[in-house]
Amino acid sequence: MRNPRKRIGDILVESGVVTPEQLQEALTRQRKTRERLGRVLVEMRVATERQIAQALADQLGLRFVTLASQRIDPAVIRLVPEGLARKRRVVPVSADGDSLVVAIADPLDVFAIDDVAIAARRSVKAVVALESDIASAIERAYGMGAAAQAVLGDVEELTDAAAAEEGEDAPVVRLVNLLLEQALKDRASDVHIEPEEGEIRVRYRIDGVLQTVMQVPRNVHPAVISRIKVLARLNIAERRLPQDGAFEVNLDGRAIDIRVATIPTVLGERVALRLLDKTRGLLTLPDLGMDEAAQRRFEGLIRQPYGIVLVSGPTGSGKTTTLVSTLALLNAADKNIITIEDPVEYQLPGVSHIQVNPRAGLTFATGLRSIVRQDPDIIMVGEIRDVETAEIAIHASLTGHLVLTTIHTNDSSSAMSRLVDMGIETFLIASAVIGVASQRLVRVLCPHCKRPVEAPPEIILWLQSSVPESLVDRAFHQAVGCPQCRHTGYRGRMAIFEILVTTDAVRNLILGRSSAADIAEAARAEGMISMRADGLLKALRGLTTVEEVLRTTRVEEPTL
Repeated sequence: MRNPRKRIGDILVESGVVTPEQLQEALTRQRKTRERLGRVLVEMRVATERQIAQALADQLGLRFVTLASQRIDPAVIRLVPEGLARKRRVVPVSADGDSLVVAIADPLDVFAIDDVAIAARRSVKAVVALESDIASAIERAYGMGAAAQAVLGDVEELTDAAAAEEGEDAPVVRLVNLLLEQALKDRASDVHIEPEEGEIRVRYRIDGVLQTVMQVPRNVHPAVISRIKVLARLNIAERRLPQDGAFEVNLDGRAIDIRVATIPTVLGERVALRLLDKTRGLLTLPDLGMDEAAQRRFEGLIRQPYGIVLVSGPTGSGKTTTLVSTLALLNAADKNIITIEDPVEYQLPGVSHIQVNPRAGLTFATGLRSIVRQDPDIIMVGEIRDVETAEIAIHASLTGHLVLTTIHTNDSSSAMSRLVDMGIETFLIASAVIGVASQRLVRVLCPHCKRPVEAPPEIILWLQSSVPESLVDRAFHQAVGCPQCRHTGYRGRMAIFEILVTTDAVRNLILGRSSAADIAEAARAEGMISMRADGLLKALRGLTTVEEVLRTTRVEEPTL
């Protein structure tokens, strides 16, 4: 390590990351807040966490590592107590001869390095990593990873037969139970079990983002996969073909539906599990993130006696949740509501739900034909996947039924173009589709650690040109990270919307086969607020961040 006594501020100035004036301003703020200098510079938006870490590594001749892709040797974790790792913000990575390789955000912190060397009773070699990466790595190393090692104990190898035959006290059974229980506690929507060269990587999708939660020995892989297959009633002997299944578990008094999908890879089978909490209460439209103005526009559509209302967005954007919340709002004793879905995720009292079963010949199209003969008032179709389903849904709406359905498009105006591409006549689209709600999910700021930050001028200018100026303020916030949010800065998700109403102007553009851009422009001229603008307005209210909105929306991008 070169020049260990040099201060971090001097290094950042020498490397060109910050100017002397910016450093002086940061030092003045630091004296007031007592925060680490690096965090102050990041909050001032004059440097990123990665720029600071990379500059330190380059100037001190150290290696910069990305811990998300770095394998952490379980054997070295035991050399550094958890309390010390959390206090000094370090994580042991590997052994290098008689030395211990330790990742640290501030390699100039000689006290932290000395404390680790004393605890481990060996010399320490520092590598530089992002502070947020270190926090996540500590959770993996001392949280789930340690619990998994405790469950497995000294088990050297677990076989497929062991997974299929052993009782509830078997190590593999307890390991799979641990994975599911922790996933539920962490609010994960999906669990991924992925074989790698020397281990199994387990990742949870939390608030829409995958996070590595543990790495376990590779030798338990066959038993873990077989245990999950047994639960999902799949063929444990078939490893060459993908398989799909499902099972239900009761965790902490909550009934959880779990859908299982396996797929063969060159390193072995990987498994994806989708978790659905059946005991979770239904969300209202405001709970989803729909503000008063958007809800008024949307309710104006769904209160119509007939017509099609489309909800558009990519997979995983919450379309089905929005439709079910809409049905709950419309559900009444004088309404006959029937749905056809794949799969049925929520069951509402008083609503008839039909599960698609292609093997038995029950597709969206065939089911929809039969539903129309059941005298429905409202029909919900899980998804328009083909021209046949689209045509039946349109004819149902034109004969006096309100049809709610989803379609995969990037925004509301593109839904019209998608129907045209399917081969639907423009006059049918213009007559049947009364509106489109397009949506994305953005992460919600953690209320425990979010901090106000000055609004980027470019964003303010763009907002002023897109929405009434009275809505625009400068009270943006940024994600920080704390134990409450697993150091991500976010906790939970909400939807951002744009609600397109098929007015006469929009209808004429559809009949004239105008582009999606022209339709969107006409809709905005008549009061539609785009998803990006809706997201940035939510950022102004301190609900999410500018970065999160820009990450999830693609059109009309302002530059930061």
